[in-house]
Amino acid sequence: MEKRYIIALDEGTTSLRSILYDTKTNEIVHTEQMPFKQFYPKTGWVEQDATEIWNSQKKTLDDLLQNAKISQNEILGIGITNQRETVVAWDKTTGNPIYRAIVWQCRRTAKYIESLPKNIVRKIKNKTGLIADAYFSASKMKWIIDNVPKAKELLDKKQLCIGTIDSYLAFKLTGKFVTDTTNASRTMLFNIDNLDWDSDLLNYFNIPRHALADVVSCNDVIGKCLDYNFELCGIIGDQQASLFGQACLRKGMTKATYGTGCFILMNTGEERVKSKTTLCTIGYTINGRTIYALEGSVFSACNAINWLKYNLNLYDDVRETSDICNSIPDNDGVYFVPAFTGLGAPYWDSFAKGSITGMTLATNKAHIIRACIESIAYNTYSIIRTMADRTISVKELHVDGGGSKNEFLLQFQSNMIQRNVIKSYQVESTALGAIYMVALAKKIMTMQDITKLYKVKNIYKPAITRYNRDNLFTKWEDAVATTLYHAKRSKK
Repeated sequence: MEKRYIIALDEGTTSLRSILYDTKTNEIVHTEQMPFKQFYPKTGWVEQDATEIWNSQKKTLDDLLQNAKISQNEILGIGITNQRETVVAWDKTTGNPIYRAIVWQCRRTAKYIESLPKNIVRKIKNKTGLIADAYFSASKMKWIIDNVPKAKELLDKKQLCIGTIDSYLAFKLTGKFVTDTTNASRTMLFNIDNLDWDSDLLNYFNIPRHALADVVSCNDVIGKCLDYNFELCGIIGDQQASLFGQACLRKGMTKATYGTGCFILMNTGEERVKSKTTLCTIGYTINGRTIYALEGSVFSACNAINWLKYNLNLYDDVRETSDICNSIPDNDGVYFVPAFTGLGAPYWDSFAKGSITGMTLATNKAHIIRACIESIAYNTYSIIRTMADRTISVKELHVDGGGSKNEFLLQFQSNMIQRNVIKSYQVESTALGAIYMVALAKKIMTMQDITKLYKVKNIYKPAITRYNRDNLFTKWEDAVATTLYHAKRSKK
């Protein structure tokens, strides 16, 4: 029986999927999806049940095999792409989690990060390319080790595994404790120059190396799955997977994924480009060759739009929001700063809270919805303009994710960046990134093949002047400044 299919496990922040790709037609032919629960035990805390994630992921995989009516002997391999920074701790002997997964959005360690000595903050930036923030995994790992008694017990026996979601899924699939360079680079513990866990940072956070996963390339063959007749052949964090799936394989190519948050990555080639307010991270490692990226993260994007529905009942169907925005000529001075879990790049304030400014008695729900969607484009532009330097700049922006279905958002984004916004024909860019890693591992595709497979669905061109853009953006920055002022006061 011919092996022609690749499966991607796409484990996101609020739902997960198993996706089947046909290498003969180069198309996604079947998808199974399930949501899973979020827990908010305290203000600013966000958790998930890792066992539920694994059981749900396995069910979608089993359902896919059954409902797509294919044999396991037809599967070339399976790849993982996942929400990054979220931390799981489990018992190596049983595979059972010892605490709920601490999600990337969780701010429980914000005060601890705020207390870090300046020399440690500098080391984190120099060695990992990251800005010290509760967003990343290190302080979450430390919190579990310091606060969960079972973690200390397992550490003493050298039976604790603590890692990102990909390493947990890989362990459950194959019994091997591994992660890839892209996920490792999001922990605040991984030296992105020598591609190894950094001893200084491990010592500072008191995280033993033996509790961390072995680090592999994104297209490494990990091994045969325990319950299936195919191999795990690729791991890549979701935002890097999107960069790869969008075929942003040349230096300067940039993408934005509008999902729960919005994540902007620029391919910087084999050179590590330093930036004060955006992150330098690993874009991907293939056959031991590493490509770097600059990244900026908007913590609240589509989840802010969902908040308008579920918390304020401002609309019934998200598909309405683009027409609602276009039903009014402008935002009438209303600005929305969706800092529900703090502000990410380029502001980096864990204590910021969401705000809506500029409302009058004439303000209606259309103004608030429009201000919310505009905020995604404003924040994306604020990140993109910090990425440009003398040697590299954004020529165009490739977009994907659920938010890319919103026509108003994409046109407004083009207006803000004053560049073309390119919408991919294939919206499943994140899954494609994992699929392509398997294809490279199995040597049935080349990098050139991946570039040729990319198709453009639509191009959005700037429709306002730079002067008008600057006027709108200045008012957004005023709203952000007000938010940051109140965040600063709340710390006192």
